[in-house]
Amino acid sequence: MRRFFRNHLPDHDTIRRHRWLSPVQHWLHHPNLWHLHRRSVAGGVAIGLFCGLIPGPLQMLAAVLLAVAFRVNLPVAAFTTLYTNPITLVPLYMFAYEIGIRVSGASNGSAIPAFPEVHWQDWFGEVWVWLMALGQPLLIGLPLLALGLATIGYISVRLAWRLMVVWKWRRRQVR
Repeated sequence: MRRFFRNHLPDHDTIRRHRWLSPVQHWLHHPNLWHLHRRSVAGGVAIGLFCGLIPGPLQMLAAVLLAVAFRVNLPVAAFTTLYTNPITLVPLYMFAYEIGIRVSGASNGSAIPAFPEVHWQDWFGEVWVWLMALGQPLLIGLPLLALGLATIGYISVRLAWRLMVVWKWRRRQVR
């Protein structure tokens, strides 16, 4: 797994020397932000999954800020937020809405507002009005879904990393 990430992620010196990042360069020196080990990558995946449900273009910014604050792998955290896109956003938000209904005890008979007919000129406005119509169950369900995805992601990466290490140990013993 380490080799895969090392081949697909940019070098940390390249990112640190970027001219737009010069004001915050001193925050980017912690080794956990760039090294690929199981705790750092698992934390980056968890933060990316958590921040992926933040509406709008603030997902990556929030993931980067939390990665710096918690000192986990920054590129992995930013990349993991990409699981939400225009195709997956609606099913994820509907699932969060269902979680919110079950947790809040709202009546199951309340109808889910129909998804609007989206026009490319004003798609964000139409989707925003639809989200506001979902109300309290969505506000309860989104953080719960984000915490659940982050927990599952963290445990999955740690478990997969451990299984790969054990598999490589056994393969080395056979040789």
